[in-house]
Amino acid sequence: QVQLVESGGDLVQAGGSLRLSCASSGFSSPYYAIGWFRQAPGKEREGVSCMANSGGDTYYTDSVKGRFTISRDNAGDTIYLDLTNVEPQDTGVYYCAARVPYYGGPQFYCLHNQGVGESDYWGQGTQVTVSS
Repeated sequence: QVQLVESGGDLVQAGGSLRLSCASSGFSSPYYAIGWFRQAPGKEREGVSCMANSGGDTYYTDSVKGRFTISRDNAGDTIYLDLTNVEPQDTGVYYCAARVPYYGGPQFYCLHNQGVGESDYWGQGTQVTVSS
């Protein structure tokens, strides 16, 4: 059973930085997509950044390009989202999610992840609050 556990959410001032972590386990296939999604108050959930398979291919939503970086540790068990130069509109609950197995690209996963399929897995979320 896939498990995803996020950590690192916090209150941060605009312009500051933060690192989110997602510890993953139980993947039954080497072919998968994993990424970060966020839901701001009163807004729909959106894909922030995703990667697929070995992590060489990544996707970022336009609003975070140049400010956020997705990465993984050498073992591939933990993925990170480094947030820099944060803005108040970055406030929200950040979720780590994965689809196992998955054979497509990270952009499709980030943009079209309804999260309700039998291959979809979600963490519990971690709150990021950016003060102005």
